[in-house]
Amino acid sequence: MTIRTGRAAALLTSALLTRGLTAALRDRAPGGRARWERKNHAGRTVELYAGPASAAATALAAARVHPAAGLAVLAAGACGAYDDIAGADDPRRGFRAHLGALRTGEVTSGAVKLLGISAAALAAGTLLKERPLDRLLAGVVIAGAAHTANLLDVRPGRAAGAVLALALPGLARSGPGGALAAVAAGGAAAVLPEDLGERAMLGDTGAHALGAALGTAVALANRRAGLLVHAAAVVAATVCGDRVTAWARAL
Repeated sequence: MTIRTGRAAALLTSALLTRGLTAALRDRAPGGRARWERKNHAGRTVELYAGPASAAATALAAARVHPAAGLAVLAAGACGAYDDIAGADDPRRGFRAHLGALRTGEVTSGAVKLLGISAAALAAGTLLKERPLDRLLAGVVIAGAAHTANLLDVRPGRAAGAVLALALPGLARSGPGGALAAVAAGGAAAVLPEDLGERAMLGDTGAHALGAALGTAVALANRRAGLLVHAAAVVAATVCGDRVTAWARAL
């Protein structure tokens, strides 16, 4: 199989799995349909099936490229799902709020998510790279990309659209990095129409998973210089999280 065929197969696998799992969840609606519905920013009722479907699908497709990538995506989606459920009524948002609560002895769902995704990203970085600094930078890129995608998920299509746009240039790369970019693009493309149409919501589950898929693609495709640039970008996005979110709302 050629590299180009491999990227196409990865994209189609991710997209078709996402669509198939979304349809299966919608058909079965475990726990009842009311559990899978939320009101969006405009007060419209949207479905939550796309979040876990895209997380599971991209994790499976990413694992076919590299097991560590599958681990990172699955962990990001699982941590996001925990926050979606346990933190649904918690008004606190952002690192500062959750770390502030942690300093007082309160372990919020957001803190669990932050620590869980960071640990999984660092573990994945250790498996993806050989040198200690590169491993650390890869972990920062993966965790930071997952968080940045979630910062953008404040209006329909923002997170999925950003992941798709940022993943597309990676399709020109050969090797595992290009294949993982295809995985991220496929998952984002599969959920984007319903997300933009305000029929579906990614939630933390889908946004973190898609962001982690993009992050693993970047980590695998870049050497130290590229890792440094991308790590600086996601750290800046995290530090300026409120501005990033405000910008996404204003688009």
